[in-house]
Amino acid sequence: MQVRLDKRARIIADGGQAYPVDLLRDHTLAQIRQKYTDDNGELTLAAGEETTDEVTIGGRVVFVRNTGKLCFASLQDGFTETSNGERLQVMVSKAEVGEESLAAWKTDVDLGDHVWVRGRVVVSRRGELSIMASEWRMASKALRPLPTLHKELSEETRVRRRYADMVVRDESRQMVRTRAIITRAVRHALDDRGFLEIETPILQLVHGGAAARPFNTHLNAFDIDMSLRIALELYLKRAMVGGTDRVYEMGRVFRNEGIDSSHSAEFSMLEAYMSWGNQFTIAEVIKDIIMEVADALDVHQIETPKGTIDLDGEWRWVSVYPGLSEKLGREVTLDTPLEELQAIAAEHQIELDPSWEAGKVVMELFGELVEPELINPTFVCDYPAIAQPLARPHRDDPRMVEAWDLIIGGMERGTGFSELVDPVIQREVLTKQSLAAAAGDPEAMQLDEDFLEALEFGCPPMGGLGLGLDRLVMLFTNAGIRETILFPLLKPER
Repeated sequence: MQVRLDKRARIIADGGQAYPVDLLRDHTLAQIRQKYTDDNGELTLAAGEETTDEVTIGGRVVFVRNTGKLCFASLQDGFTETSNGERLQVMVSKAEVGEESLAAWKTDVDLGDHVWVRGRVVVSRRGELSIMASEWRMASKALRPLPTLHKELSEETRVRRRYADMVVRDESRQMVRTRAIITRAVRHALDDRGFLEIETPILQLVHGGAAARPFNTHLNAFDIDMSLRIALELYLKRAMVGGTDRVYEMGRVFRNEGIDSSHSAEFSMLEAYMSWGNQFTIAEVIKDIIMEVADALDVHQIETPKGTIDLDGEWRWVSVYPGLSEKLGREVTLDTPLEELQAIAAEHQIELDPSWEAGKVVMELFGELVEPELINPTFVCDYPAIAQPLARPHRDDPRMVEAWDLIIGGMERGTGFSELVDPVIQREVLTKQSLAAAAGDPEAMQLDEDFLEALEFGCPPMGGLGLGLDRLVMLFTNAGIRETILFPLLKPER
């Protein structure tokens, strides 16, 4: 760094600029490559051929070779939706730029610098499309060196210094582009189906909408404690009470919980609600969303270590209790005693919290024994009521809820509900949750009087869904959550 700082200081002391503001380009490197390449990817110019076409370009220096009177460098474009960061060769010759400019190039330019070049389009004797510089200028002096291009960055370095990872690794840039395609496809699917996108508060007086531990903060202006949202649900439902027919939001939610290969404390969530719907109509919506993403990426079969996921195949429905019974080879029902469920867990070496009631134990058993084997898209339904405090009681048995989890590739990707719109039952549920919170349960929801007041205003029957966008990206890329989030939350380096 000191060498580069010295170069920066010398450029400025000599009357130059290390970070000038007046440099523009008339072509990207990708545009030049496209202009002189045919549909088969072959150059339309012969080796050694020179044109009189003058262009001005700019890019980051990712390779440099200084040899006598002729120097070579590779510049790299910024990446875009259609380009993954094109590279193009620049030739700096004493005959074209003069001795003083060539000497400055050799002295001042390092890997990682951004340079501006004006010159003619030529092809080198080795057949490389190039720009023969007639003029060059430093555009932005890099004070830290690039990582070695031919050596793999460690996973830790990739996520901690994503900016470096994006410069040197094609896969990192492609992940950003893929995620952009996915989020755009999700929006397109919902917009086409009449859903309105809105934004709801991140800072909330009362956290709710999920069983999760919140991040707490303090608002100095009002001198009140607040929480970062753990879900999008409660304000979207307020919008439904206000007459919105179909509504959705994509945004960050925050849960002060464990972090692993499939969980992050800060992640992106989609929630959507449609009036005059239920768990079955909203299931069609989430299927449409995922298939639109598959079409956008042109990926309908996904190879995984567990097997091939076929999105074009049947999207099955599996009830929790029959599904668990089939796996165990013995019947498990809503009436199975807690002691028997605990014994089943012990047989399969599944650890349980002694405070869990029967419904929670069933969920744990299903999650450990059945869920990992659900490779193709499967709607797991008929959960015990404890699973979703905000879901509508099941029409056949109120000990269950009208809700499903969508499992693909052995992992939950989304969830859906016949939403609870009865304010009396909702108050009972939230009161029970608030008592659990008062008793010390950090994941229990608090009593939200403002939300209950809205629900008492009257809400139409509706279906709702939640879809983890990071897990959707994971599905189509086979990457861990730290790779799909551009700048994931990390423990500080010591």
